[in-house]
Amino acid sequence: MEPAPPFPAPGPESLLERAYTDAVEQADELDEARARVLDAAYEQFCRMGVQRSTMEDVARRAGVSRITVYRRFTTKDALVEQVVRREFRRYFDRFLADIARAETVADRVVLGFVSSLRTIRGNPLIGGLIAAEPDMVVPSMIGDGGRFVATVRWFVAGQLRREQRAGNVSADLDVDSVAEMMVRISASFLAIPSLLVDIDDDDQVAALARRFLVPMLEPPAPGHS
Repeated sequence: MEPAPPFPAPGPESLLERAYTDAVEQADELDEARARVLDAAYEQFCRMGVQRSTMEDVARRAGVSRITVYRRFTTKDALVEQVVRREFRRYFDRFLADIARAETVADRVVLGFVSSLRTIRGNPLIGGLIAAEPDMVVPSMIGDGGRFVATVRWFVAGQLRREQRAGNVSADLDVDSVAEMMVRISASFLAIPSLLVDIDDDDQVAALARRFLVPMLEPPAPGHS
């Protein structure tokens, strides 16, 4: 597994950066009571939304005392952040599991693109928050000086470098620029509805990836850089 890359931007790690580090380091949740609260909070937020949910609601659903919840998460904002972080961790895990099924680098690009759109849109919490309560998630995506996009780019670029080392793509490929373009294309489909492509249709998304993303794996011809 790729080691977590250094993040050059100043300031504390973003929520997604921490989720990325959890994924690449395969961090485990060892506190059973904490995991129980997170499970209950996830279900509560999916059912009622974040704004309408209280710490008492989460404690009731988890079958623990309110004090137990506050001992592990001092504020509701801290609890929300940890729940969302865990869902992004699952996104990275799902991505890696999906591309592992592919036999070629082209298939891994296609499956990765399909997996990214499907996993985020289909997630009851992340997809629901983006649609119904964007002020809870979107600021961390677009108001962070580009750190959100950079984190996913580092993740994708790391996968492309593995392909380079395996000899599956050219050593001349600018993996950082390719990863940046792939991530921004994915992000645009998530943020802006398309009247041309049904991104809930895996076949359409896969066809789009084969037509426009797979060719990015070829470095520019000499004289066209």
